Order: sequence, then C-alpha cells, then structure tokens
Amino acid sequence: MSLAELRTKEVVNIETGTRLGRVMDLEFVLETGQITALVVPGDFSVTNFIKGEKTGLIIPWNYICKIGDDVILVKIDEACS
Repeated sequence: MSLAELRTKEVVNIETGTRLGRVMDLEFVLETGQITALVVPGDFSVTNFIKGEKTGLIIPWNYICKIGDDVILVKIDEACS
C-alpha cells in the first residue's frame, strides 16, 4: 500500500469514535523502511499557520487496530492523547 492510498483513508479512534482526519504523513526507519507511525492533522494554531508550520498527531504503528478499504481504526486511550 502506498502513501497515496493511505491518504485517502479516514483515521478513527475506536475508543471515542472520534474522526482524527486523513493520513498526512508517515514516520519510518530510514535503514529498513519500516513504518513506525502515521501522522494526522493536529490542532489548528494561527501562529503555526502564519509560520507555515504543519502540526500533526503522531499515532504509533502499534496503535493501529485495522486498516480497511475506507478507514483506519486506531485505539488511542484518552490518557495518551
């Protein structure tokens, strides 16, 4: 699966039922190419917008429960976010 395919999928937290947005980036180990985390849009900040910085919520790969055709289900405990 490519990043382009992942970007079309909505990420949903199964703990709260909250839509977290679509995948905007990946974190991975350069040497192995193994994906370690998904990045979805974070809280909007006017300061970051003016600076041109993107903020994102990093979701470790082990938090992913299921990658479906349209949705990626993740389990993020409220204490973690």
